[in-house]
Order: sequence, then structure tokens, then C-alpha cells
Amino acid sequence: MFPARRVAEWRHDYANLALGGGNLLILLLGFKLQSGISWKITFALIGLTSFWAWYANLKRYRTVADTPTSRIASAPQGYIELIGRGQQPEGADLVSPISGLPCLWYRYRIERKNGDHWEYVESGVSHDTFGIHDGSGHALVDPDGAEIMTTRKQVSNAGGYRKTEWTLIEGETIYVIGEHVTLGGPNAVLDTKADLSSLLAEWKNDKAGLVTRFDADRDGKISQEEWEHARKAAADEVDRAHLTIRLKDGIHLMRQPMHGRPFLIANREITALVRHFRLWSWAHLALMLGALLGLTLIGGMA
Repeated sequence: MFPARRVAEWRHDYANLALGGGNLLILLLGFKLQSGISWKITFALIGLTSFWAWYANLKRYRTVADTPTSRIASAPQGYIELIGRGQQPEGADLVSPISGLPCLWYRYRIERKNGDHWEYVESGVSHDTFGIHDGSGHALVDPDGAEIMTTRKQVSNAGGYRKTEWTLIEGETIYVIGEHVTLGGPNAVLDTKADLSSLLAEWKNDKAGLVTRFDADRDGKISQEEWEHARKAAADEVDRAHLTIRLKDGIHLMRQPMHGRPFLIANREITALVRHFRLWSWAHLALMLGALLGLTLIGGMA
């Protein structure tokens, strides 16, 4: 199996190419062994890997093609698609480690020349939240767990090292499909009971302040009746705080959805993404059908 750090770096294009290369190696192995059982294993492996790749690409193709684009200001909660201009959040200063230029997101890989091949040295990926704006509103994007497809790739060779960097930059069009949640605002999920309990616990810890505020008969203690007044005051304070939260604009956030649904971020147009996934799905379907044909022919010759 591949090391976890290497698997985490895989992106869609590289996974497709790697599967194609892997299938070619399997096919070459079949030619080398030249036996009935080896050919059956060869075509079975190609068929299984191609089926998995076909399904993954078909799923992304149908998801991107069938999901309507939402406007940020009126976006529903749940699984949606957004398109906007990339923005760095206020106060953010993310820069790419290789080129040293400001960016929204980066991934890099450093390799060292060792004879006639390149040896892995280190790699990394940013996890900073960035923003997009579509004219109707602003949303934040948490890239953790996303499949990020970018056309911005830079490769440099110097001193026996090859440095490769992928970035998303401010101002370019960003496509995002994932789970949308609004934090705060009218849709804020607030727990009145928990907030009331927390506020009362805070007041209890400040006994002097509690007595000063609610000891109506000035006997230095809080009676049951005075405690009920304190509870009522705490409930009113929580209600006011919740109202203030709901009257403010909420923060729109795009994040990784649950249940394995695709979480895609790209600096490509929707039509290009649809075409990309459709072509890869056809390519892997052709390989799968070719493998099934090979199994049928080998079975007929047995």
C-alpha cells in the first residue's frame, strides 16, 4: 500500500493517469507470463480497477452536471454548488512556500535528483480557509478534504532539486461544490438551555457579584426567591444575546460534506469540468469493456 502522506497528495488527474499506467503494467505482465490463468488474472484486475475509476468519474460528472449553481446570498443549507471570485479573508497573508507569492491555497512537492530518477524529499498543502464572492454575497471555503483541481502549476529545477507547486490565487474564478452551512444569522442553531446553564454557572462563580446584584433584602445571602429573579435575568440576557446573533448577517461556509459526496474545488469553468469527467469516465468504461472482452475470449479458448 501507499504511505498515507502520498495517498493524501493524490488528485483526480494523477489518480486517473496512475490507474492507466497501472493497467498497462498489468497488461505487460500478462504478455510476459503467457498463460491462461495469468491472462484471466490480468483482465480481471484491469476490469476491477477500470470499473472503480469509471464509477468515480461518472459520479463526479453527474454531480457537476446536475447540480444547479446557487447564489451565495440566497444559498440553501446543504449540498450546493457556488461560483465566485477568489478572495483572501481580511487579515490573511498566506503565501506559497516555493514562489513566495500570495495565494488562496497551495500544494507543493520537492524531489532530489538521484541518478536517473527523482527521489521524494518533502511535500505540503495549505489548510487556510479562503473566500469567494459572487456579487450577491461572500462565502468562506474550508479546503480540508477537498479534491482540488487547478491549472496553476509551476515547476523549477535548480541545484539537483525539482520543485513543483500548485496554487489557487486571488481574483480568479473558483468553482466549489460541497456542503453549505450558515454560521450565525437567522439560521443560527442556538441552545438556550445550555447557554442559560453556562451563564448561571458563571454568575455562581462570582458570588460577590451575584450578591451585589440580586440580594434584595441585603442579608448577604441569595434566597430562593432572589435566585429565581437571577434565573429570570439570565434568561432575558440569553434571549437578547440570541436575538443579536440572529439579527446579524450569518457567515456562509463551504466544507467537506458527509457520506462521501464529492467535495470539489477548481479554477475551471463548469463546462470544462463536465467535459473532463465525462471523457475520463468514457476512457475507463472502454478499458473495462475491453477487459470483459478479453476474459470472454480467454474463457472461450479454455
